[in-house]
Amino acid sequence: MQTRTLDRTPGFVAINARVPAQRLEQVEGRGKDIGAVSVKPLLVGAEGLLLEIVQAKGVKVPPHQHDDHESLIYLVRGRMRLVIDGTETVVGPGDAWIHPRGVPHHSEALEECVTIEVKTPPRKTW
Repeated sequence: MQTRTLDRTPGFVAINARVPAQRLEQVEGRGKDIGAVSVKPLLVGAEGLLLEIVQAKGVKVPPHQHDDHESLIYLVRGRMRLVIDGTETVVGPGDAWIHPRGVPHHSEALEECVTIEVKTPPRKTW
């Protein structure tokens, strides 16, 4: 099994252009290839992980839940359909949401989307 921990970021600043994007093919072990998604782990601290995530239009993140962390997400660009604990919402730029521990959720990118996500404690889910 792949480790869920990440090395802490050296220093105190992350220059986005210098952080390599990683292709996300599955999340929490679900999905074989969910589509064009890239993840940039911008900052890794002792108690949190800051990610930039880019999803192509049409990407469907399969239903899953996080049992060892919560995620706070902010939508920078695009529109997304969310289903969190059975409640569906369409969000746009400037909207934010939470995935609490143990709560099932999934999403669909209705347009190309850019999100900023904080995971606490820091966990690698891709």
